[in-house]
Formats: sequence, C-alpha cells, structure tokens
Amino acid sequence: MSRSLAAALAFLLAAPAVLLPATSRGSDRTLPMGFDLLQEGPAQTCGTKCRLFVSAAGAITADTPRDFQLFAQEHDLSGATVVLDSDGGSVHGAIAFGREIRRLALDTVVGRVLAIDGKDHDVRRGKLSPQADCESMCAFLVIAGIHRSVPPEARVMVHQIWLGDRREDPTAASYSAEDLVLVQRDIGKLALYTAEMGASIELLDLALRIPPWEPMHTMTAAEIGRTRLATPDLVAQMPVASTVSASQPAAAVQPLPRMTDGVRATAISERHWAVVDRKGSAALARSHPLTVSGEDIGSFDLIVACGANPEQYDVSYLEVRHGGGHAALPSQLGTVTVAAGNSVAALKVVSTERRTTPDELVTFASASVPATLVDAFAASGNHSMMVTTKSDGILTAIRLGNTGAQQNLPQLVAGCQKAHGDRAALPMHRAGGLASAAK
Repeated sequence: MSRSLAAALAFLLAAPAVLLPATSRGSDRTLPMGFDLLQEGPAQTCGTKCRLFVSAAGAITADTPRDFQLFAQEHDLSGATVVLDSDGGSVHGAIAFGREIRRLALDTVVGRVLAIDGKDHDVRRGKLSPQADCESMCAFLVIAGIHRSVPPEARVMVHQIWLGDRREDPTAASYSAEDLVLVQRDIGKLALYTAEMGASIELLDLALRIPPWEPMHTMTAAEIGRTRLATPDLVAQMPVASTVSASQPAAAVQPLPRMTDGVRATAISERHWAVVDRKGSAALARSHPLTVSGEDIGSFDLIVACGANPEQYDVSYLEVRHGGGHAALPSQLGTVTVAAGNSVAALKVVSTERRTTPDELVTFASASVPATLVDAFAASGNHSMMVTTKSDGILTAIRLGNTGAQQNLPQLVAGCQKAHGDRAALPMHRAGGLASAAK
C-alpha cells in the first residue's frame, strides 16, 4: 500500500480479533462472564466420581457477582468445581465473585468445559479441557476455591492493575490525584482479599511488577506453588512452565562495529508520537522506558522517517541500556523486531558501543519497513506496535500505543512527497524530555 493512502487509512477501523472458546455457552471471552452447569462425562469414564462443573467463561464485570448469585439460586452447586476461562476485568467484581465462590465452598480450576452431544439420563454432560487462559483478575478468582488447580496445559497470566480506559497507551495518558487514590484503594482491597483467601501476598507482588506496556507474565509452576494459587496437594502435578518474557538463548552474532560519532540529542517525547527534526528532515518519533518483568533497564527511541520510495518507511531504533538486578548488561544486542497488525519487520543492528561511565550499552538498529506496517499502526482507533529485542538470553517486549501517530503521520507523508532539500522546512514540534537520535 502506498504512503499516499495513509491519510485515508486514518479513517478506517481495524476489525477486532475474536476468539470463540468451545464451551457450551458458545460465546467469546470478550463478552461478560456467563455460567453453565454440566455433569462430567461420559458416565462410563468417570463412573460414580463424575464431577459437577460450573463453566465460567468471559470478562469479569461489576455485574458478575450478582449474575453468579442468581445462577446459584437456580441450581444446586454442592461440591461443584468452577472452571475458569477469562481475560480478567473488574477488580471489585472479581473480589465479590471470589467471596461467593468461597462462601459456597466450591473448588476452582483453570480450563474450559466442552459440552458432550446428547443427554445421559436427562443430565447434560461435559468434559474438562485444560487448554485455557486465566488472565489478570481471573488469577484472583482461582484462589477463592477450597481446592484449586492449574493443569500443565493451562496458563495463568498477571500484570499490574491499571485504569481500563488508559491501558492501551499508559505513558501517553494523564492521571489525576483521584485516579491514584482509586488505584491504591483497589490494591489495598486486593491485598486484604488475597490474605483472606489463604494465598500468599507474593501473588499480588508478582502482578504489580509487570507494567501495562509489557506482555502479561505467565506464572511458572514454582510461582503457582509459592503463591498458593493452587492448593499444595495439586502443585506437584504441574511441570515448570515458561513465562511470556522468559530468557531465551540468543543466536550467535558476529561482533558489531562501534559507533563512530556518538549520538546527537533530539527532543523526543515519552507521552506521544510527534514530528521531530532528524538530520534536517522530518521524522515521526517516540521515546519509551525499557523494562523486563517491570525492572527498569534503560530506554529507547523509535524513529520513523521517509523511505526510498512510497512503499517504505525507514525505521530506526536507538537504545541506551544499563544493567539491573535480574538482567545483566549484555555484551551486545542480538535482534530487534517491530510488529504492528499482521506485519513484522526485523531491524539490522548496525552499531553498538559499551560505555563505562556510567556502565551502559548504546545500540543503533535500522531497516526499511513496508508502509503497510506503519499505516495500520497509525490508523484511526487504538492500535499497538510491539518492539522486541533479544540479547544474551534476555528477551524484552514493549508495547507502544499510537497516541499522536494518527494526527502526525499525514504531516510526515506530505514531507516525504517533497524533494529532500525542502523537507527541513516542515514545522518541527519539540516536546518532552531529552532522547537520542543517530547522527
């Protein structure tokens, strides 16, 4: 797609992805949580030990506790197991729903209930599938069970509590004192609830380490055991699982050339994408903190400039990294990739420099990327770009929002259509703190 269509793309909405779990409810996880009651089956498989399953799939809302209370009034849930498959949702809704689960002395498990065709003596039957995700506040529903388990094939993923309407691009949002009060109150309520359910406060601590721009952390078997997310008698059944930001062996790379001329300071904002001056020409740029499992290990700038033709943009990545308590400073950066929509592009690491005062690593990577990648990212609506790096076994993955990109991309497109000597005449916006761009 040519760059000349970028302005038109700004008015198009990207179709949301829909995941349809194979439950008897037949709805997707983005809808409010719904409930269904099935007996484990087939009868010849479990005999007299067939469990009673309450399928709980969907988003946790403020109405979920009331909906569950009404469901419980209409059914005999004695000895039932609540089967959880959810993207999470409301903090208050999860706490109130969890207390209902505990009041009724129910068990919990992460999974999905797959309905079995037909009835067995007028009893609806279903089988438990462990292929499920329990994300965000769903983890705090698991701990409400008297007996609780996480099958090896299931995943429990956690992250920080954040204001829902500002999660897509959290560094670009504004926050009032009232916002901070609300978040801190919710954290306090969640801490009391966690202790009340008999789980370890480490569960909340683990969640609060993961900022909203990082992928959610997938809990390992060791963490599930330590936090008492699963009851002790069931933890031993689970093998060690990987995490979303787990360290992976880095591919061997050849020594990289040192940066010869250092860097030139340029004003780039952490709050939004803006048009800045890069080598006398306009570029679209954004700065962002670099973290791994919530630990600050540096920062980076991402810069989008005119490409050699209308079908491309030149994308540059400049990172300044320092060591952290759990992330040693690598000898060099291995790979850098950017992804938006269905497009993924690998940047070439062209220079690196190890500084000693302070001890930090400066890396510059760049590549020409398809215009479709940037156009889709800057289109109307909230869209994200994932920036991933690998180095010496350390993986970072940062999600960048598109605040300011939609408004400023047409300005860059107009500049790209001009002759090179005329591009510097474009108005430049210098906002935010000091960042860096390669000379």
